[in-house]
Amino acid sequence: MARPEVLDRVKEAEREADEIVEEAEADREEQIDEARARAEEIREEAREAAQDMKDERLADARGEIEEEREAIIAEGEADREKLQARARDRKEEAVEHVVDLFEEAVDAQT
Repeated sequence: MARPEVLDRVKEAEREADEIVEEAEADREEQIDEARARAEEIREEAREAAQDMKDERLADARGEIEEEREAIIAEGEADREKLQARARDRKEEAVEHVVDLFEEAVDAQT
């Protein structure tokens, strides 16, 4: 084989090697881009899952607060009714006591 042919074959091999390297670098960049895109998708899915979990916990907490509020209101209403009943029961006593005091004051003046 003549020297010029050998040089041509070496140049052709170098050119093919350069093309292989360029293709490999392009593939590598594409894979990196795909990995970055997938990582962003995963982060977004994680953000959405966290938001869903937060919303669920918040809804649960609001439900518990509402139940507690209703229990407090019911207890307050029951206490109010007891106090009103007690006041009604003692009203007659109070009226009698005031009348007695009034009669004593009148008797003391005569």
